[in-house]
Amino acid sequence: MTANITIQRATINDASEVAVMVGELLNEIMSTIGIPAFNFSLDETMARLKDFIDREKYFVFVAQSENAGSVGFIALYESYALYAEGAFGTIPELFVRPGYRSQNVGLRLMEQAKTFGNSRGWKRLEVTTPPLPQFDKTMAFYEREGFAVTGGRKLKVAL
Repeated sequence: MTANITIQRATINDASEVAVMVGELLNEIMSTIGIPAFNFSLDETMARLKDFIDREKYFVFVAQSENAGSVGFIALYESYALYAEGAFGTIPELFVRPGYRSQNVGLRLMEQAKTFGNSRGWKRLEVTTPPLPQFDKTMAFYEREGFAVTGGRKLKVAL
């Protein structure tokens, strides 16, 4: 039940628990797709997150349960593009621990992200989902939240 769930902006003091949840998210994705797609170090992730939060390069909101502590988070960063008509937000991570899914925790985190984006004057939010069809439920969540497929695929190259 989400009645005892609060959403708060993370500080560097939350970095340890958020970093643990990042590891849970990445492990869940890799387990589902059967590919070791990510390199994860808890210590490096925590240090990176503290730096990002401290320099306001990353904005994180954490869902806290009165009884269970941190149960989910959403991360955002600001981007700029001509096609997007200026500043916009990107959601690199959204995670809700399995025992709290389908209880509106993700919805509440998304609402907080939209409110935050509006306060910063962002024109839109963008997100990339993991490979489908393994993540059809993830895709359905974003579509219910008003996201639309814009085409293309996410690509990367190591530098």
